[in-house]
Amino acid sequence: MKRFKLYWKISLTLLMLMAVVGFGYMMITGYIGKQYLKEVNQKLYGTIADSTVMMNHIWEEGEIDTVAVQKLMSSMMVINPNVEVYLLTPEGEIITYVAPYKRVKLKKVDLRPIKEFVSAKEKPYMEGDDPRYPGEKKVFSAAAIKEDGKVTGYLYIILASEEQAAVTSPLSGSYFLRLGASLFFITLIGALMIGLLAFWLLTKNLRTLIDTVRRFKEGDYQARVVHADDSDLAGLANNFNEMADTIVGNIDELKSVENLRRELIANVSHDLRTPLAIMQGYVETLMLKEDEIDSNQRKQYLQTVHDSGGKLSRLIAQLFEYSKLEAKQIQAKKEPFFIAELAQDIFQKYQLLANEKGIKMNLNANNNLPMVFADIGLVERVIQNLMDNALKFTPSGGEVTIELAEKDKSVEVRIEDTGPGISRQEQAAIFDRYGQVGKEENKLKGAGLGLTIAKKILELHNATIRVQSKLNEGTTFIFQLPSYIEVA
Repeated sequence: MKRFKLYWKISLTLLMLMAVVGFGYMMITGYIGKQYLKEVNQKLYGTIADSTVMMNHIWEEGEIDTVAVQKLMSSMMVINPNVEVYLLTPEGEIITYVAPYKRVKLKKVDLRPIKEFVSAKEKPYMEGDDPRYPGEKKVFSAAAIKEDGKVTGYLYIILASEEQAAVTSPLSGSYFLRLGASLFFITLIGALMIGLLAFWLLTKNLRTLIDTVRRFKEGDYQARVVHADDSDLAGLANNFNEMADTIVGNIDELKSVENLRRELIANVSHDLRTPLAIMQGYVETLMLKEDEIDSNQRKQYLQTVHDSGGKLSRLIAQLFEYSKLEAKQIQAKKEPFFIAELAQDIFQKYQLLANEKGIKMNLNANNNLPMVFADIGLVERVIQNLMDNALKFTPSGGEVTIELAEKDKSVEVRIEDTGPGISRQEQAAIFDRYGQVGKEENKLKGAGLGLTIAKKILELHNATIRVQSKLNEGTTFIFQLPSYIEVA
């Protein structure tokens, strides 16, 4: 019952709606029935006034023969006790009448419907004043009384008197009530059965969708609405399928992130432990062999401790930077600047380190390069990470080159080295979190987050980074930044 709650609500609403419509139908049927009786009455007896005027002499010596009129009216009442007969002046004033109980309250009636009725060739359905009940309208028959071609009065006959209404109203009301009720219940039962069947068929797709949602909620993540485009609820079904795909994708991504998090923790623990172990070992050696170590060895040991502390500090800084980028706490503050000037500054900073390692540095940049639109601090961080990576893996006697060129309304930056290169299989993993490639001894040279941080920063600029490399031939990292003219 709960599963089809909406179906029963719709069905109950349909039943209530049909009940209201049926009641209105009965009321309308009763009203139309009464109007029908009135119109039939007027059609049958609408010419009675004309016949009476033609067959009887109402004038005597230029005046209305009141006695003759009274006798005429009484005769008509005897023949048809349901009528009320009135004699009117040309202005509509009541001269005399024959009506039950003598309860006439009007002295004058409205002549407009009477004149319209008299002038019509085909007697229309029309109602006029009821002298016994001011404000009420009744069907009537009327004829003009003429003398020497001049209208001298009107014979006005109410065809449905109060007495007739008292008898016919309950009968007609009861008849039409029974007729309306019978038709209503027959229609109600038939329409309700058809409606319930129709709603059952129309809500089939909705029930299918509800069942699919229930299965998905219970853990069946492969549950989807089959043939969603053909469903009556195509929009809802497609939205559910897309939502389910998104949720499953998010779950898979969370699982992947969790696996990477565990791997990251393991790798970070290893890299943190390595410099700490080195520092701890040399400090313990200094403490235990303080009297046996000469000044040169002491200086060498302290330098090793200092270098390990520097590596540990850089690792922690990279981890903080990476965590902020992952949490989207760093936003790019873009502005126009000359990237050639930035590259020149970075080139000068790394020149001394390159000379110490015996590596040749090159900078190739056109003087007419346009300005780029980016965050200068973050772009500097990207180039520095790529330079660190290039100098780290380039052996003595090798070369590292920074090359800038205008390309496709943007500036392309290339960082090339002549290091050992990266195999095609390993290239897909170098930008992953804590992904490291190369020989085992290379893993001790850095935290393995430099390329991942560079990729994250470029994603903030809607840019991508790619690698070109062959084993024993070196590696080139390439990215592009939009020129300021294009952005403007």
